[in-house]
Amino acid sequence: MVWELIICGIATIAFAIIFNIPYRLLWMIGLIGMLSWSVYSLLPITGVGPVPAAAVAAFSSALISHFAARKKRVPVTTFTIPGIIPLVPGGRAYETMLAFVQGDYIEGLSQGAGTLLQAGAIAGGLAFALSIFSIGRGVGQRYETNR
Repeated sequence: MVWELIICGIATIAFAIIFNIPYRLLWMIGLIGMLSWSVYSLLPITGVGPVPAAAVAAFSSALISHFAARKKRVPVTTFTIPGIIPLVPGGRAYETMLAFVQGDYIEGLSQGAGTLLQAGAIAGGLAFALSIFSIGRGVGQRYETNR
């Protein structure tokens, strides 16, 4: 488990470097990636399925990313995009394509449905965290400009 977290942090930092993130933020991004992977890998132990675990992990990653972005005064995508990289179901997408190439269409459809559900859960977790931070932001601004 510890090696998984270390490798996950390194991979998250590597993707942040690819996205040209400032070097002063890399350690925080590595911690966010490690957090998202630990939540994703610990929830199935308690009986939660992989799709809800991906949603909760993406939500926790996005929540921490919003706080970090406000503290460091950078756009929130600086933290959220690299932070969810460990959750992306690349291996499942590969298994889906491999099943289709090998002619096992039922397995391919099963893997593909799981891959799409997990990707949708990640997007849903990110959107839910964004909606929490944007509640009431536009309402007061609309009425104050008309006065």
